[in-house]
Amino acid sequence: MVSLKTNVTELPESRVRVEAEVPAEEVERRIQQAAKKLGGQMRIPGFRKGKVPPPVVIRRLGREAVLDEALRSSLGAWYIDAIDGAGIATVGEPDLDVGELPGQGEPLAFSIEIGVRPQAKLGQYKGLEVGRREAVAAEAAIDEELERVRDRVATLETVERPAATGDHVVVDYLGKVDGEPFEGGEGRDQLIELGSGRLIPGFEEQLVGASAGDQRTVEVEFPEDYPGELGGQQATFDVAVSEVKAKRLPELDDDFAAEAAGLDSLAELREDIGGRIRQADEHAVEREFEEAVIEAAAAEAHVELPEKLIHARAHELIEQTLSALARQGINRETYLRITGKDEETLAHDAEPDAAAALRREAVLAAVVAAEEIEPSEEELVEALRPAAERDGSDPAELVQQLRKAGRLDQLRDDVANRQALELLVREATPIGVDQAKAREKLWTPGKEESEAGTGQIWTPGTR
Repeated sequence: MVSLKTNVTELPESRVRVEAEVPAEEVERRIQQAAKKLGGQMRIPGFRKGKVPPPVVIRRLGREAVLDEALRSSLGAWYIDAIDGAGIATVGEPDLDVGELPGQGEPLAFSIEIGVRPQAKLGQYKGLEVGRREAVAAEAAIDEELERVRDRVATLETVERPAATGDHVVVDYLGKVDGEPFEGGEGRDQLIELGSGRLIPGFEEQLVGASAGDQRTVEVEFPEDYPGELGGQQATFDVAVSEVKAKRLPELDDDFAAEAAGLDSLAELREDIGGRIRQADEHAVEREFEEAVIEAAAAEAHVELPEKLIHARAHELIEQTLSALARQGINRETYLRITGKDEETLAHDAEPDAAAALRREAVLAAVVAAEEIEPSEEELVEALRPAAERDGSDPAELVQQLRKAGRLDQLRDDVANRQALELLVREATPIGVDQAKAREKLWTPGKEESEAGTGQIWTPGTR
């Protein structure tokens, strides 16, 4: 990380201008690096290929051309250093302006205009009464899990009848596009569960009613997002059915409990399943309560959210979604084609979520400041422990690496925000869900719609 001189000027609508200055020695160092890289691609008489010294490169190409190359390769890192040095939480894309190119021994000046996280004026944030439901393990959920267990231990038996939805068929098939077989379109002795939805839409349905020995021609259209070149194409499959197999589910009794889970009785199995469902629901209740608490604190706070800032954050949310889909093999163009929307429309649809996210972030940052929350070194190490254990590394060493790279502030902010949320949750008072819903019907003076006469009841001090 390079230490840049930065000056921050606040602008309207939650934007700032950051004026940054790169030291002359850093500019010169980057010029030498760029010249060395360019020299590796040049052929100049008297020098071996790739061994042209930087001073010769600069004389041959001109300092301005080499500086231009240095800017292209360095400006991204300098931008990050400037943002870190300014200590701001950015929102949206920056407007970057580079001033006049510096002469020999001169620093480089550039400026950034960008949206920043809005400021929150806190209202009440401690002692909030927030609805919290009890964790449950509904009988219907236990029954559903039992059926899933039955399905996992079911057996398949060959039957002499036409196949029905839920049956399995053993088939050979050969796929063709425009009458020609395609790569990966042939299979032998393949076991297919009819109605599972695992194959191309329409494939399984066209095998319902088939018997052993039948020959069928299945006509399908590959989905638009199908990998490779088959997406959107029509195809036919010549299918030969050799067997029809029916699923045989075990009886729900004590023998089933012993076979499926090693327990003595069906009652014990139901109790075991109920305990696991309840434990999972307890984690869900915790997450729901955290979300409700921060929403309650945000409702008590005043946060100005300019429309442009909301729209910028909405675009960030869409980019996060597209990046996550790309990791799953779904590219940007395919996703837009599936949704039938362009990025601007998707961003507009995401604006309510973007506004809520900005409001929550602003409130948490304000709580961090109000409570003077400063994570300790030990807390930073603990925050990195799960990731370190996955990678087999030392969390303390990771902290030191972040510190040397000048990237520790982001971790510190994340931990501080988490601690702020934990404080809000710890200070909140859980109330029953029915009581919380009843509170929503109460009103306070100053709410114009209520003053018009809604027939609702007001209680002093209730918000």
